[in-house]
Amino acid sequence: MKKVYTCFCTDMIHEGHLNILKEARKQGQVIVGVLADEAMVRYNRFPTIPLEERLEMVRQTGLADQVLVQEDIMYDSVVEKLQPDYIIHGDNWRNGPENAIRKNVLKNLERFGGELLEVPYTYNREVKKIDDRMKEKLAMPEFRRKRLRQLLGMRPLVKALEVHSGLTGLIAEKTVVETGGELDQFDAMWISSLCDSTAKGKPDIELVDMSSRIRTIDDVMDVTTKPIILDGDTGGLIEHFVYNVRTLERMGVSAVIIEDKTGLKKNSLFGTEVEQTQDSIEGFTEKIRAGKEALRTEEFMIIARIESLILERGMEDALTRAFAYVEAGADGIMIHSRKKDPGEILEFCRLFREENTHTPIVVVPTSFNSITEEELARAGVNLVIYANQLTRSAFPAMQETATQILKNHRALEADARLMPFKDIIRLIDEL
Repeated sequence: MKKVYTCFCTDMIHEGHLNILKEARKQGQVIVGVLADEAMVRYNRFPTIPLEERLEMVRQTGLADQVLVQEDIMYDSVVEKLQPDYIIHGDNWRNGPENAIRKNVLKNLERFGGELLEVPYTYNREVKKIDDRMKEKLAMPEFRRKRLRQLLGMRPLVKALEVHSGLTGLIAEKTVVETGGELDQFDAMWISSLCDSTAKGKPDIELVDMSSRIRTIDDVMDVTTKPIILDGDTGGLIEHFVYNVRTLERMGVSAVIIEDKTGLKKNSLFGTEVEQTQDSIEGFTEKIRAGKEALRTEEFMIIARIESLILERGMEDALTRAFAYVEAGADGIMIHSRKKDPGEILEFCRLFREENTHTPIVVVPTSFNSITEEELARAGVNLVIYANQLTRSAFPAMQETATQILKNHRALEADARLMPFKDIIRLIDEL
């Protein structure tokens, strides 16, 4: 009997999947792979139900002779092991980043033998409703809030991108790339006080209050599903921080990062060029404890940001603070540097990991941007935040467009630099 293989990465079986299974059954013995959680979050979306339930869901169709877990996005291992006569898939993977998977399948079939069968993708209102329900479920606070912790347990390195509006949130949500035969995407979103303030034309001195920050969070949450990490600046007064932590937790934010400084906030990239006051260890640990005690779940994370290297207080001070903050209940440590050489960041990671192997380390490689994600992961970093790149890339582009219009007294010369509006609109889902 011929062997037919297909792979699903869905939380729900709909008409399209059943069509594929029925077509597969006409060809012979049907083997169905269910994509592992770790592989699924790499390019598709976060699963809303456990892997075992997804396996059982396929078994319950009665159309699969064997159900197994496919560990990787690409088919190399599973094709080598099974050497199927046919691989069957919907034809919707011919375009876009998923075409890399299709190419991988064809390469493996050429190597081991076999044929690719493609079924016309099922487009109808019921399939769209099912897909929309899955997205809505992922966006709900109780699912979104815990996702950062889950990702830190699943991914060797979690990647977060700065967003400051619903549109930039959609860019972080939907950008998937193929590089070197692999698919990749951002795991989470960072809502920065610097970029949020800049988008509103305000200075980055905690002038934009939490009510305004919450409106930005709402705009992003309305159109995305990925976990949100909020830049909480200094956290403010302890009494205010406690209240804000409860609000953020209730909204479904996954984490807040607060820095150990006091007084009027000045951007860390200025370092010692401007007057900045670091909080005492006792004062900051009290704030961490108060925030942790205010939480109603174990899912929300309070991450402590250490400014010792920024303020040139030395490695020993940074490490002393890190261990004290973890002892006070911090769910992660963000170590910051404004040097272009990542040496002191790598040294901190090495020394911290000698004493603590489990607390997540967070870095923001704005200044030391030559270091790769692979190098950071090897050093023990768990979360990397690209903290302001979307804002910094948008500003010169918009300024140049405005300049061209003024120079030429028309918009024609600016057109070559502009994305067609229909391509932007495609990012926005219609109900």
